Amino acid sequence: MIAHTSKPLVSGETGRRVEIPEGPSYLTGGGLMSWAFTLDHKRIGVMYLCGILGFFLIGGLLAILIRLELWNPAADLLAFGQGADATARAEIAKNNFNQVFTLHGAIMVFLFIIPSIPAALGNFVVPIMVGAKDVAFPRLNLASFHLYFVGACFFIAALLTTGLDTGWTFYTPYSVTTTGPVVLATMGVFILGFSSIFTGLNFIVTINTMRPRGMTWFRMPLFLWSIYATSIIQVLATPVLAITLLLLMTERMLGIGIFDSARGGDPVLFQHFFWFYSHPAVYIMILPAMGVISEVIPTFSRKHIFGYRFIAYSSIAIALIGFLVWGHHMFTSGQSALATAIFSFLTFAVAIPSAIKVFNWLATMYKGSIHFNTPMCYAISFMALFTIGGLTGLPLGALATDIHLHDTYFVVAHFHYVMMGGTLISFLAALFYWWPKLFGRMYNERFGQLSAIIVFIGFNLTFFTQFILGVKGMPRRYASYEGSDAFPVTPELLETFTTLHRISTVGALILGAGLFIAAGTLIASLWYGRKAPANPWGAATLEWKCCSPPTQQNFEVNPIMGPPYVYDDIKYDPAIDGYYEVVPDRTTKPMQDPV
Repeated sequence: MIAHTSKPLVSGETGRRVEIPEGPSYLTGGGLMSWAFTLDHKRIGVMYLCGILGFFLIGGLLAILIRLELWNPAADLLAFGQGADATARAEIAKNNFNQVFTLHGAIMVFLFIIPSIPAALGNFVVPIMVGAKDVAFPRLNLASFHLYFVGACFFIAALLTTGLDTGWTFYTPYSVTTTGPVVLATMGVFILGFSSIFTGLNFIVTINTMRPRGMTWFRMPLFLWSIYATSIIQVLATPVLAITLLLLMTERMLGIGIFDSARGGDPVLFQHFFWFYSHPAVYIMILPAMGVISEVIPTFSRKHIFGYRFIAYSSIAIALIGFLVWGHHMFTSGQSALATAIFSFLTFAVAIPSAIKVFNWLATMYKGSIHFNTPMCYAISFMALFTIGGLTGLPLGALATDIHLHDTYFVVAHFHYVMMGGTLISFLAALFYWWPKLFGRMYNERFGQLSAIIVFIGFNLTFFTQFILGVKGMPRRYASYEGSDAFPVTPELLETFTTLHRISTVGALILGAGLFIAAGTLIASLWYGRKAPANPWGAATLEWKCCSPPTQQNFEVNPIMGPPYVYDDIKYDPAIDGYYEVVPDRTTKPMQDPV
């Protein structure tokens, strides 16, 4: 539990305690088919959660393989003992390395990070946050999950057939000419894109049309603002990727020259199309993460969010400016000097709304009554890691420095600080925050906090060293760094590379241990955790005004709509080790026209 105020919450006034009736949980009843074809947004969210966690495990194990291969300068480990001599083993290891990092990137981006918060936790929380029974289009929601499942099957097929070695970006002309299962993998991404569009469309309509009376745009929880901005990107940007991959598949199967210069195509055109989607996709990943932090910080600071409107507007600003910065991925591809300067300027501009959010979170914590529960530990970790990721993006947005850092480990480190330090850490914060609501069980706080600390240490050991590797000139996606004619390495540099790679590998193992502790803590709670109260954290948003776990209807009685970040009427009850709402007589008024 978090500490509670001893001050009367309704000073000098009388009020009544809001009782939250319980009923049959959404988890009970029905067999496998009732889950597979359910229209209940909560069950769909839980199925998404199981799916993305499974793929996160696969992607994480592939990452460990990558780090272990880089323990020694010469490529050898991923040969798995094959090859008659050292040279043959090195070639096999290098080919396997290309396939492993491709699958790691593709699985992590398309099957874990993008759907992690919006599809899994968003599906569960968004309708309850607006006081509704379900999303606007429940059948479309189920179709979205089934498409995710089908798209994932294509990826699994690519995994089993192996040979996919294009990197997760599928850059042409290599992806047009390689013999790997490119069509299989891109078809998977194509299908996953439709899943993403359906989810985004559902959330836009749900938030627009199903909010209760009294929940105006500026009385909405900030998580809903972030999901709304994310959904706009999903609906507008994803079709561009779908068309691009369709063109790539057409070129491979029919031999039409679109991106392959040998057939009269333009490979740089692929990069323009790909990054027009994929840079906004970065915000599909990070905006929901920011929304989670905007919920966790005020709850565990026991203080109203600072600069509500600025945070809300900054979500929309990030979504809109994010469409205009794709060219900064192509500074070295030969685009005009004017275009390069404009993209550089816009890249700096998109940092402003992100900085506004960080400032407002810190201002919220200032003089707050901060409680270091597990979600808050992850939220603070997020702020530190995301700030490092954001600041290290500035040298990559500046022309003079990007030329030298392009395609080095500096880019790898920056990307992981933003995507993993941002989205993954925030996902963990969200998971620990809403876990009692999801499954109705409390977890062990000490193990949760321990996991947050270990993950933070392991993450920085893994990726901060990669900034130094990049500055020293270590290229990314190399299985070996012992040196060659094309990549000369001095003995001093080899020693530096070896030391830094080994520190990074040790960090990855520590990070993995932290994640396993987090997983064990949550899983153990399902059997050994005490029953969760309806509101264990003292939060004020609507999802904490139904029982834990919710019933199939979400709310058995109409919840009382109030400001989402005002905690004056939330009171601690030691009997349930949780919080309840007190409604002063002057404001006792039920929500009008609940949905």
